[in-house]
Amino acid sequence: MLLIRTYVAQSAIEGVGVFAAEPIRKGASIWRLDPDFDRLIPMEKYEAAPPHLKELLDRYAYPSPDRPGFMVYEVDNGRFMNHARRPNTDFSRYGGATAIRDIAAGEEITCDYGEFFEGFEQLHLATA
Repeated sequence: MLLIRTYVAQSAIEGVGVFAAEPIRKGASIWRLDPDFDRLIPMEKYEAAPPHLKELLDRYAYPSPDRPGFMVYEVDNGRFMNHARRPNTDFSRYGGATAIRDIAAGEEITCDYGEFFEGFEQLHLATA
């Protein structure tokens, strides 16, 4: 669940992205895992889902780093956060994230998917 005010808009990285609705200070907590907003979906349900739902989850969900056999689907704007090799956030500590530098209002908020989704680059190459 995002802990900051954000909005979704066109991204120069890909499609749409998450943008800061107000300035964010370096070190600020920006996200934490919250089961009320970050749904854990069993892989069996994913496998049994109709194609259009699987496509949605393929795009916006990721394997749970601490619950094998589950996917995490974020219900808020967090699901639109784009990957960057030099992100402005740190998700390396599972369950929370912080801003690693000041983020200006209107700036896209980015993360390194590799910090919580092992092997994501191979998946991207397979679907590109």
